[in-house]
Amino acid sequence: MSDALKTELVNFSELSGEAGSARRAELARHVATLFALTSDRCSDEQVDIYDSVLIRLVDMVETEVRRFVAEQMAGLRRGPEETIRRLADDQIEVAEPLLKKSTVLRDADLVRIADTSGNSHRLAIAHRDVLSEEVTEVLVRRGDLRVKRKIASNEGAVLSDAAMMTLIGDSASDATLQSSLSERGDLAESHIRSLAAVAGEEVRRRLNARGQTTTAERLDEATEIAAQRMSNQYWLGRYDFETARSRVLLLAKRGMVSEATLRRFASEDRFPEAVAAFAWLVRCGVEEVSHWMVRSDPEPFLITAKASGLSAITVGALLSIGPWRHRLSLDDRSRAMKTFERMTVGDAKRKMAHWNHTVLH
Repeated sequence: MSDALKTELVNFSELSGEAGSARRAELARHVATLFALTSDRCSDEQVDIYDSVLIRLVDMVETEVRRFVAEQMAGLRRGPEETIRRLADDQIEVAEPLLKKSTVLRDADLVRIADTSGNSHRLAIAHRDVLSEEVTEVLVRRGDLRVKRKIASNEGAVLSDAAMMTLIGDSASDATLQSSLSERGDLAESHIRSLAAVAGEEVRRRLNARGQTTTAERLDEATEIAAQRMSNQYWLGRYDFETARSRVLLLAKRGMVSEATLRRFASEDRFPEAVAAFAWLVRCGVEEVSHWMVRSDPEPFLITAKASGLSAITVGALLSIGPWRHRLSLDDRSRAMKTFERMTVGDAKRKMAHWNHTVLH
């Protein structure tokens, strides 16, 4: 970043008082637009500079300008994190685009906002393409009927059994909620029976028609729908692995990449950094590892982790973050851990020796 740009970004000397109002708004729009255009090329230091400037500016400008900044940030894969969190906590006119779209916001941020803000914020979160079980738990527990309807109709929302049963119970007095639930592809047989018990005639007819098919056919249909919506490429496009790789390489040069580092990234839900750190530790390419760690079948990851001597604690932590948080059920993770624990290092190394990488992808 040039000295001239740095000076412009951090020059607050003429922004105080009523006379600086127009200048503050102009500068906030300028900085947000500039970052949106250059974010993929910014270094971490430059992102931090933008963050420090924007977080001051958004406290100095009107709602309309804050909304503009939020809209500029909403579709970015990386961004000024503190500013984005501040705006996501703002009034709904400002927060809405970030709550609906921003992948910079982590599950912990969404859970906190859903738990402490109003139903307008919850409804915006409920529109996200992908919602983890942890987030939907709070939305279902705290949300009003509008929020629950949106969760029920959102196939990207992962619902626990408890959340699903809560929605089914609430649907007894709401035909729209009944209809949305009846169309979901992840209804277990117990859910179908419970929904049928409270449903109106139209939903009952749909459920009876669905019940005439075999369980296997229903599972195949649900799997196909999930595969279309949650393909590997879908997940790969949601994360900035290149920036994460650069960050991890800097740590590696300082001798600071270890299994403990990998677990820390997992505990902080920093999936791209976890992928890059895993790739460094197992001596594989980040691109190859990123494909392994978005698959609905974690076998290549398990084999590589075992062959590289990683612990079961680390493997279990990685199976619970990023895409696997959404793509693997609790049973899937349990089976994966049993597979990992039964496998010997020798078995894993022999399998690695005979892999055909084109098949793995």
